[in-house]
Amino acid sequence: MAFKGSAESSSSELNFIGKGTVVNGELHTESSLRVDGTVKGKIICKSTLTIGETGKIEGEIQATNAIVGGKIEGKIFVNQKLVLESKSSLIGELKASKLIIDEGAVFQGSSDMGVGQTSGSVPSKNQPLKSNEQK
Repeated sequence: MAFKGSAESSSSELNFIGKGTVVNGELHTESSLRVDGTVKGKIICKSTLTIGETGKIEGEIQATNAIVGGKIEGKIFVNQKLVLESKSSLIGELKASKLIIDEGAVFQGSSDMGVGQTSGSVPSKNQPLKSNEQK
């Protein structure tokens, strides 16, 4: 993986988790991340997260943008746009401002789009997913 100390230069960096690699725990990155292996835990990506066809995430994802070609089991929170490609599978909960689901993609769970989404911040795990709840 590539690491940079300053946030200014890290925006062009790409972190990569290759096929056959398994990561257990929590990942934080200011730059883009591509996952072709397996991550069990939490991913916080301040840029674009790409999950390749062989990629699998079990846990929670927070990202600015996400392109999913593989499998997710858990929760995904996306500030801007989430794309589920034709061979992707998402089992769980999602919150995104914009959602694109290609023909052939599998989505099973609950979704919350647009309403109540705050620009520039990914919701924390303590925030409710449903924005229509009354207090």
